[in-house]
Amino acid sequence: MPTGCLRHTELPHTTKLHADLVYHFDRVSRFYGFDHNEAASYQAAAGQIDFTAAQRASLVETLEEQNGGSPQLSLLAQPGTAAVVTGQQVGLFSGPCYTIYKALSAARLARRLTEQRIPAVTVFWLATEDHDLAEVNHCWSFDGSLRPVRIAFDMEPGGQRPVGGVAPAQYPVAALRESLAAWPHGEEITALVESCYSGGRPLGEAFGNLLRKLLAGYGILFLDPMRPAVRSLAAPLIRRAVERAPDLYRLLSERSRELESSGYHAQVLVEPETSLFFVLEGGQRLALRRNGGDYVAGGQRWDAARLAARAETLSPNVLLRPIVQDYLLPTIAYVGGPAELAYLAQCEVAYRALLGRMPVAVPRSGFTLLDARAAKLLSRYELPVTACFHGVEPLRESIAGRLVPPELRAEFDLSQQETLSAIDRLRGRVAAMDGSLGAAVDKSRAKIAYQLAKIEGKVARESLRRDQRARDGAAYLFNLIHPEKHLQERLYSILPFLARHGTGLIDRLFAHVRLDCPDHIVLDAD
Repeated sequence: MPTGCLRHTELPHTTKLHADLVYHFDRVSRFYGFDHNEAASYQAAAGQIDFTAAQRASLVETLEEQNGGSPQLSLLAQPGTAAVVTGQQVGLFSGPCYTIYKALSAARLARRLTEQRIPAVTVFWLATEDHDLAEVNHCWSFDGSLRPVRIAFDMEPGGQRPVGGVAPAQYPVAALRESLAAWPHGEEITALVESCYSGGRPLGEAFGNLLRKLLAGYGILFLDPMRPAVRSLAAPLIRRAVERAPDLYRLLSERSRELESSGYHAQVLVEPETSLFFVLEGGQRLALRRNGGDYVAGGQRWDAARLAARAETLSPNVLLRPIVQDYLLPTIAYVGGPAELAYLAQCEVAYRALLGRMPVAVPRSGFTLLDARAAKLLSRYELPVTACFHGVEPLRESIAGRLVPPELRAEFDLSQQETLSAIDRLRGRVAAMDGSLGAAVDKSRAKIAYQLAKIEGKVARESLRRDQRARDGAAYLFNLIHPEKHLQERLYSILPFLARHGTGLIDRLFAHVRLDCPDHIVLDAD
């Protein structure tokens, strides 16, 4: 099967906000400002970046510590160089596939901007501050039979520790090795992962090291916001946010109502007690709640002045975090998935209040990867990829319908047509005698049509029951394309695909990132 595309409106759970951002920007322009489809947007965003020489020097020095002697640092040090930024919560074994897709999309955009005489580097924000360990202590692989395999590590409950600093005594590399054993590059990929996720190494460091190795050819800089030097650079913006908090809460509440009144959703519920801050205290990341004019957490209370004075120990919430990120960086564009770009629509008002600018919000590329067998199955049964999005049972029903012999299918069609036509003729004569009888005939017609379809369905299911290969094919397609009722890119790690197809797959993915095509890409990986 050749590479194809699916509109996001054909994908499960696409929100109205994301669909309009991708396909009807005029409807959401008041929430984002810059149209990611227009070249002029990037020129305008670059023109709004006010990044002093001192800021740039401090940033490069800080990134040098995390990125060694990357040549991209020399480019970033030059006045006028912008950053294309993306990021992901750090997790086990690189997290879902879309982590890689974000990075490749950002790298492709930075390269294009540089070619268009807007020098740009790619920066990947390692979201080490998040504290929901249950979201990142596992990943999904698949075995040689393409059965989904959940791989996880266990940790003692540790409250709300930032996940970047969590350091398991042992990562489940053996479970990964077992799941990848059947694939030609399984041992190579397992060894690569093992070199990064060695026991006792913090999760943020392990995650960053693996991404550096997988994406080594794309000149991506990595930024860990938990580093003391980064926290120091971010402190002035966080202090400003504390001082302006009442105005920010008002603006965010108004924006939430505006989104909802326009038929969209507000990604974050903003309530009277909602705070934009966490406090880092005793190794924990504690949510601060507003209480009157003060903030409370962990049995302690701070007024705004005391909180602002300790800005370096504060951690931004999901609405403030992108603004902190783009205060630290000369960001021209942020590349994200649907949820991240929904956050931007909500916090655009805070961007304007705190920074006076906002980057271009750019949807990442998305992929569904097929293999030769999946492509043949879809072709054999004349199924679109979307047939896999409704569950394995409906998929089996679709395949079953195509297993009925053509001559029997034709007989069913003819029988239904003749039977219903006869009833329609009868209805006309009966209704002429008494109009109320027409409704009775219509009701009976519907029942007869249902029974005919039911018989055809039973025949199809019997055909499927007799065809083990077709049943196996349905399971194979579902496990590859919509495993565990999730889009492939949102469940599986990239690792089993690399184990199967080799690390050259990343270069193929980069080549198929289409900045001018907003659709989801279906790619034959073989």
